[in-house]
Amino acid sequence: MGLLDRLELGIEKAVHGVFSRGSNAQVQPVEIASRLRRVMDGQAISISQGRTLAPNVFEARLGDTDFDRVQQWGQPLAEELCDVAVQHARSQGYTLQGPVRFSFKHDGELKPGTFEVTARSDKGESPAAPGRPRVPSAPPAPSAPPRRPVHLHPVLEIDGQRYSLNADSIVLGRSSEADIVVDDTGVSRRHIEIRQSQGRFYAVDLGSTNGSYVNGERVNGTAELLDGSVISMGRTRITFRMLPAPLGGTA
Repeated sequence: MGLLDRLELGIEKAVHGVFSRGSNAQVQPVEIASRLRRVMDGQAISISQGRTLAPNVFEARLGDTDFDRVQQWGQPLAEELCDVAVQHARSQGYTLQGPVRFSFKHDGELKPGTFEVTARSDKGESPAAPGRPRVPSAPPAPSAPPRRPVHLHPVLEIDGQRYSLNADSIVLGRSSEADIVVDDTGVSRRHIEIRQSQGRFYAVDLGSTNGSYVNGERVNGTAELLDGSVISMGRTRITFRMLPAPLGGTA
């Protein structure tokens, strides 16, 4: 016995007793099940290789007498017909857009023993393969908090110490009047100036005796400083750095 025959026999055993008292002019559940399968086959649409979309929402229209009988046992019969649709979709490899639903509608113009079955696709809930449990989609991951902008602050590293450049002009030299005193006999009293202009930094030689160098190149007037630039004067090596400012203020 084939799959469709078993399905027909199953639904007939389940609900045929409901209409056993009727005459041949009465609609039988197995007839609705058979029509349902034909409608699914007739409206199935191939949408890609190996994927065929079939309707999942069905409505049976019946005349006065048949509809009155269906109303008495409508819910159990509707559930059985939904199972028929799901089983047929599985056997044919159909894809259903959403959960299967079956309903009955009264149509006074239909004669006893005649009926119509209409079908359509309705996405409803998220698609699921026929007969497979529907797995709820995972909630979206919480978005990461926006990153705080990193503010860089200029510093000079001299002999393991850091000096923050908090002014537009900082003078380095051997004089006690210099902003940063460098204890080096090869350094002039006012040797070099670190100057800031429009967010850029420059080393300006102040006419020193032994000269100033940036990355090994002698400074003739000014030289731009970038993160990691090495300033040389006398025996002293100074590294210009742009470091993240500490929370709550500058270094």
